[in-house]
Amino acid sequence: MQRVAVINVVGLSPSLLGTETPRLTAFAQKQGMQSFPPAFPAVTCTAQSSMLTGSDPGKHGIVANGWYDRESAEVRFWKQSNHLVRGEKVWEQLRAQHPGFTCAKLFWWYNMYSSADIAMTPRPMYPADGRKVFDIHTQPMDLREKVKADLGEFPFPSFWGPGAGIACSEWIAAAAKWTEDREKPTLSLVYLPHLDYCLQKFGPGAPEIAPELAAIDRVAGELIDHLESRGVKVMIVSEYGISKVTRAIHLNRIFRKQGWIQLKDELGLETLDAGGSKVFAVADHQMAHVYVNDRALLPAVRKLLEDTPGIDEVRATEEIWGRGIGVERGGDLIAISEPDAWFTYYYWEDDAKAPDFARCVDIHRKPGYDPVELFIDPKIANPKLKIAKFLLKKKLGFRGLLDVIPLDAGLVKGSHGRDKVEPGEQPLIIGSPVPVTRAEGVFDAIVKAVGG
Repeated sequence: MQRVAVINVVGLSPSLLGTETPRLTAFAQKQGMQSFPPAFPAVTCTAQSSMLTGSDPGKHGIVANGWYDRESAEVRFWKQSNHLVRGEKVWEQLRAQHPGFTCAKLFWWYNMYSSADIAMTPRPMYPADGRKVFDIHTQPMDLREKVKADLGEFPFPSFWGPGAGIACSEWIAAAAKWTEDREKPTLSLVYLPHLDYCLQKFGPGAPEIAPELAAIDRVAGELIDHLESRGVKVMIVSEYGISKVTRAIHLNRIFRKQGWIQLKDELGLETLDAGGSKVFAVADHQMAHVYVNDRALLPAVRKLLEDTPGIDEVRATEEIWGRGIGVERGGDLIAISEPDAWFTYYYWEDDAKAPDFARCVDIHRKPGYDPVELFIDPKIANPKLKIAKFLLKKKLGFRGLLDVIPLDAGLVKGSHGRDKVEPGEQPLIIGSPVPVTRAEGVFDAIVKAVGG
């Protein structure tokens, strides 16, 4: 067996390698780089599941970062149980081939209750009084306190939200070094999310991106050096590239005008009643699952989508994934935006009636992905004071809303999700021992690198 580490530098694409990324660029020149069309949809949970099972969403079932559960009639985003991912995982195949094989899965998604030997993943605690306490989940569980004792608390606010930044990738890289030195896993899967934040926030090519590229280049380069010095073969992968966007499409508002959306008044605010709606969309970056509860409307829904400005393509889920778990979870139709557009989950027409969670970082309650969570509302006169007051109330045991997120989708400058992108925006793999022509091929590259 060859010990291998796969470092997932999210958002890295060929167009970003250059003067701001000297370490990664040199590594690519030395080890060889390939790019490939992204998984569909080109979003984190789908791409990672395709890489680690070698199959597409029709078989592994991860049709996006979230989907509508038809049985519970609820939209569920960012769930963490690995039991949701169907099929044999790459570490399971390698364990069967190589006695003594071990795998450390560090912050890749669907990391709870997996069959990996070692796991670390973000997992807040939710006490009954309504608080949210930042934390991580580990396997074995006793690693949780050990790693925090040595590295300090995981900097959760830097993992997502207006404070997202390099600190969480630095901590994850440190945890990968810590795990390597303590456990020496055969396969390490390491997730470095930093570029995902700034590229969505500012857009590719923005002047703010250069220092962010330098930051992740430093973190990744130091991790490569640490691993290679211990005899570990390193591969770099990415899930997708980021495209510049200039407009947002509000599908649920369009469906509302047709009378297809059912809303519920909750204390004067509007919430989406998915189970009671005839048609609604679960938006996820540049794709949206469209669920048609009233099947008689299916032709009309497709025609409306095809006629909507900003939509590039409409696909029938069964036509692309066949019958099985992918179709059970996915929408009846999938809308794909044009390269410069993306989909919001917004369904309200009056911001005064937007649900309270709309102005918060609340990834589980929103019926769709919301990149606007990366921003603080510019209308707030003194956001630092507002945040300080909230933290003080929280420390004193009082409940409250940290409602600092704007409702302006125009702030978002970068997105992803399409599988048809320019070569410079494709995901990449560096150091693969085999040709990789699609995301599912990363599975074979890992097996071959270890010695399968």
